[in-house]
Amino acid sequence: AGHFRIYWQIVLPISKQAMIVVGLLTFLANWNDYLGPLAFITSEKHYTLMQGLTLFQGSYSAQWNLMMAATSVIVIPSLIVFLFAQRYFIEGIAMTGIKG
Repeated sequence: AGHFRIYWQIVLPISKQAMIVVGLLTFLANWNDYLGPLAFITSEKHYTLMQGLTLFQGSYSAQWNLMMAATSVIVIPSLIVFLFAQRYFIEGIAMTGIKG
């Protein structure tokens, strides 16, 4: 068997859960990132969703009702990704304790 066939039939099935978990955690870390885009984005027109949440806070007051509604909408994509990847996440944790 060649290198590609070994990778495709042996390595990839074994590491599928681990790669899905790494992808899930990378997505969530980038989705919730605040300080990274804050260093590079200067225009309010190009703000990310997390930076846009800070626009609901004024100097002396905050619009808590609008902030909570926006936060609820922003959480939905993270929740959907986690719910689809939850099975692989649990399998990856369960497989770490099994000795062959």
